[in-house]
Amino acid sequence: MKVAAYLRYYQEIEIRLKAAFAQEDKIKKAATWIADCLISEGWIYTSGTGHSHLLAEEIFYRAGGFARIRPIFHEPLMLHQSASESSSIERQENLASKLFKDVAIQKNDVFLIASNSGRNTVSIEMALEAKDRGAKVISITNLKHSQSVISRHSSGQKLFEISDLYLDNFGEIGDACIALEGQNLNMGPTSTVIGAALLQSIMVQAAEYLLQNKKQPEIFSSSNSDQGEKHNLDLLRKYHPLVKGL
Repeated sequence: MKVAAYLRYYQEIEIRLKAAFAQEDKIKKAATWIADCLISEGWIYTSGTGHSHLLAEEIFYRAGGFARIRPIFHEPLMLHQSASESSSIERQENLASKLFKDVAIQKNDVFLIASNSGRNTVSIEMALEAKDRGAKVISITNLKHSQSVISRHSSGQKLFEISDLYLDNFGEIGDACIALEGQNLNMGPTSTVIGAALLQSIMVQAAEYLLQNKKQPEIFSSSNSDQGEKHNLDLLRKYHPLVKGL
């Protein structure tokens, strides 16, 4: 009997989750860098363009997430102003340097960036800016897709090539993984699901390392629980002046 499309998608996600979590050494290394960053009172910076910005939002002001996170959001690179225009803007050179003009990223900080294709200029230049300032750059990308295309950056480099550490989301070329009879384009992208799982696995592992080093992590709770809202007030008082967008 033919397997229903939704079950095939579930199976594809399972396959990719298993492959993603087999990157054990990389997950642990990323978590160690983040724990070291927080122990030294550094910051976790994060960004992404297009749908990849969802992964930056995934770890920012998140129930069960670290408080010391500074997202770098630029609305024209997101989807709510003009989704199609964001695809053009993410290819522009020299935009990243303008975005980083007021960003205090430095040594002891970590920059987390997601880009499925890893080929677009803004993501590559943001990673280069962060590296130039001494931060460690961790990226989540689709290696299969990235290796199948040329870079849109003048250096010819792709994101995985300039990152200090990259994690593969094991996506298909084009991200979508489900072929449907009568439809010549695949559906069912996987990058957001796998990327979010990888990010959260790194975060919880980093928290475990902090606790092993007798360092209590500063964690947001759910503001939609009565106790959580009270818990968050102290963190918001502390970090609201320090984190743009909080």
